[in-house]
Amino acid sequence: MQSRPPIVVVMGHIDHGKTTLLDYIRKSNVVAGESGGITQHIGAYEVEHAGKKITLLDTPGHEAFSKMRSRGAEVADIAILVVAADDGVKPQTEEALAAIKSAGIPFLVAINKIDKPAADPERMKNELAKKEVFLEGRGGNVPFIEISAKQGTGVDKLLETILLMAEMESLQADTKAFATGVVIESHRDQRRGVTSTLLIRNGTLKKGEYVAAGGAVAKARILEDFKGGPIDSASPSLPVLVVGFDKPPQVGAEFKAFFSQKEAIDAARAAGEKPAPGSSKPPGGFIGLVIKADVSGSAEAIEHEAAKLKDIKILRSEVGDVSENDIKLASSAANPLILAFKVALSSNLRELALRLGVEVASFEIVYELADFLKKKIEALSPKEEITKILGHAKILKIFRADGKTQIIGGKVQEGLIRRGAEFGVFRREKKIGDGKIENLQEGRVNVSEIEAGKEFGALASSKISIAEGDELEILC
Repeated sequence: MQSRPPIVVVMGHIDHGKTTLLDYIRKSNVVAGESGGITQHIGAYEVEHAGKKITLLDTPGHEAFSKMRSRGAEVADIAILVVAADDGVKPQTEEALAAIKSAGIPFLVAINKIDKPAADPERMKNELAKKEVFLEGRGGNVPFIEISAKQGTGVDKLLETILLMAEMESLQADTKAFATGVVIESHRDQRRGVTSTLLIRNGTLKKGEYVAAGGAVAKARILEDFKGGPIDSASPSLPVLVVGFDKPPQVGAEFKAFFSQKEAIDAARAAGEKPAPGSSKPPGGFIGLVIKADVSGSAEAIEHEAAKLKDIKILRSEVGDVSENDIKLASSAANPLILAFKVALSSNLRELALRLGVEVASFEIVYELADFLKKKIEALSPKEEITKILGHAKILKIFRADGKTQIIGGKVQEGLIRRGAEFGVFRREKKIGDGKIENLQEGRVNVSEIEAGKEFGALASSKISIAEGDELEILC
């Protein structure tokens, strides 16, 4: 066993300076001669301070951290909670705190923006104490550093504190073992195919080895460091980009390296047969809500409607189109939902939302949105009555969508489907809505019901958009 660098995740409320802090550290502390040489963004990078290395996870790292939290495992060793001295404890601050405490890892507080005229660090310390965050010198043992990420004030002390905390944690790894760790990013490159960023927790990943990540497999023919440069091996705590997976591995999935292709395929097959984490129907817990609206008045009206319902936590409420950052923020919740009110969502972002299991619902009328939220909460609440299930069907094609009705094609997998029956819609084994079979056809003939093994066409009414690959649970 040998010492390894600490893996640090930076968390906190939007606009409190997480990105500014990360940018300053990267520009000032990336190993000499490498500044400006980072040609691609891969979700994590390595910095050096006082001759010692630190791996930092940025926003995609936060996403992976949240996914792994739900599986009871750790991605990061230490967390930095960034709070603004001129603001206060905000919803995302509390969300970050809950994530840190759930993971059970040590953390320190960076009180940022001390250069602002309205900065009041003492008020921030008092607000943190109300949230049971007791800082050093104020009856607790949580380290804190007052910083200005914009000017760089206190950043060196912040990094020194991280290294001291890492030393106390005595972080170690077996460099001679096959690599294991976590997938922190994954996407399909048009030129090179599926590329994924892996964060190594233990062992060493060598060029030419086989990697199984969830149900995906790759031969590590191409390894790259966080700067995009080719490498032959990657040691513990390092982020490494691997090119060549047969399909995009799920963010947050654990990976393991193997000597032979057969071992990797067997491991991937076994992982693919396991039920996905949090796949119970319906899942419990609160809805993590991101609101995007055309104007601030609309956003306020939606916030007002959401506030009437329990089990909803608003993660963000802003004016503007749905962004990649919105989707990644929502994905950190157990039950993610983005409400898009009169704003756009590109096809690329829709694909990302589908991959990360984030539901995006678009609306033009506020009262329809409010009704949707109520039904969403009802779907997540435990049901006292027992509902009889007629059958299950898989959607193979969407022929037409017109408002709340869609013409769908599918195949009955078990049981039967019946005209007039209500159904639940499941995507990635998570219930996302309900609907009703208004009409049913076999071939082009109207029928009352169709049995297992047969294909069908149906006119379905639903407030959500049904997609290819969704599963319908047909109810009596």
